[in-house]
Amino acid sequence: MQMFKKVLIANRGEIALRVIWACKELGLKTVAVYSEADRHSLHVKFADQAICIGPARSKDSYLSVPAIISAAEITGADAIHPGYGFLAESSYFAEVCEACRITFIGPSPQAIRLMGDKSRAKKAMIKAGVPVVPGSPGIIESEEQAIGVARDIGYPVIVKASAGGGGRGMRIVRDGKDLVAAFRAARAEATAAFGVPDLYIEKFIEQPRHIEIQVMADQRGNVVSLHERECSIQRRHQKLIEEAPSAAALMNEKLRRRMGKTATDAAAAVNYSNAGTIEFLLDASGNYFFMEMNTRIQVEHGVTELVTGRDLVKEQILVAAEQPLSFRQADVGLVGHALECRINAEDPRTFAPSPGLIRHFWVPGGPGIRVDTFAHEGCEVSPYYDSLVAKLMTFGKDRTEAIARMRRALDTMVVEGIKTSIPLQRQIMDDPDFIAGKLDTGFMERFLKRTAAI
Repeated sequence: MQMFKKVLIANRGEIALRVIWACKELGLKTVAVYSEADRHSLHVKFADQAICIGPARSKDSYLSVPAIISAAEITGADAIHPGYGFLAESSYFAEVCEACRITFIGPSPQAIRLMGDKSRAKKAMIKAGVPVVPGSPGIIESEEQAIGVARDIGYPVIVKASAGGGGRGMRIVRDGKDLVAAFRAARAEATAAFGVPDLYIEKFIEQPRHIEIQVMADQRGNVVSLHERECSIQRRHQKLIEEAPSAAALMNEKLRRRMGKTATDAAAAVNYSNAGTIEFLLDASGNYFFMEMNTRIQVEHGVTELVTGRDLVKEQILVAAEQPLSFRQADVGLVGHALECRINAEDPRTFAPSPGLIRHFWVPGGPGIRVDTFAHEGCEVSPYYDSLVAKLMTFGKDRTEAIARMRRALDTMVVEGIKTSIPLQRQIMDDPDFIAGKLDTGFMERFLKRTAAI
């Protein structure tokens, strides 16, 4: 296949801009789609063409497959990059693109569908020899079956929705007397959020680290690991701070290679191509367990780019154009340390959303600073979409320098007119446990309790 002539970006905000930058470097024309709320957004300004696809609400615009396909056909776009969120992990959208002879810059519909179903994904990983958390072999069909599975694997357990993510349809159960109520609540939440009531049960791993492995694969069977990211600092299953490599003391080169090999084996087992992320839970003994696969580019891909020197978005486009990976496993080094703070439009104490007009906006510069953002002075942070305003990243020769640069960056970044997560993230940078790398998925809960008492 020849390189694309024109790429439509089926997204908004900073990721739309990120794709536009990659396309510009490759000499490709771009098409932005936008809702009425995003009429004056920067991705609209910097794309070569722009098409309004509907009203502000996502379901009427960025989630409207007919509107996006129409925009591609009207503008002559021969490829679509979905970014992350919205339709990025929709197998239906990928299928429609395929039927319309428009290249979907991502994995195949079959891979998206398989890995998007947590129960089927788990079965596929077991077959591939990937370690998984003990749990139900598939969907739990009844409350009686749930009771039996939980008894067999032992408490605590976690009840999870088979579809979706973001912590919805999920309940931790520490005692048998609470299981039925948790099961019913998770089923109701899963049905409301995803339209699918299916649940499964797993052993709950106490105080694990959330470690994810970035993989990239081409359509010729080549799969490469770009090492790990630490994503343990999260609130209600939403990541706040990420870093690469992991700060875990037990994350030596041997474990890194082993987890990377497991991730590439997992991707190869499902004939995966393009960018993807295999997420693991890592316990204190160095055991790791498959959690899920994200079949798209991640929000936090930038920290991997900083420590590997690889442009993942450009690689996505090249692979989708049926070109081989531009690097082999032996070519992927790991240099320095990178951190990312997700600057969200929210109250740093209550976490209530804080949409509105940004009156003043200034991003820091200097050595080792990268800011991916759509924001600028006079722009409106819409209440209709997620709260991400900017991704503030720092890079240093080691973790200590990366933290020092993040402190400097957070101290000097200016976002006025709305509340942001900056004060909270600045506080975390001085936390002794964070500095020492003592992280797990319960970090934020403990941190908020400690700081509330001060």
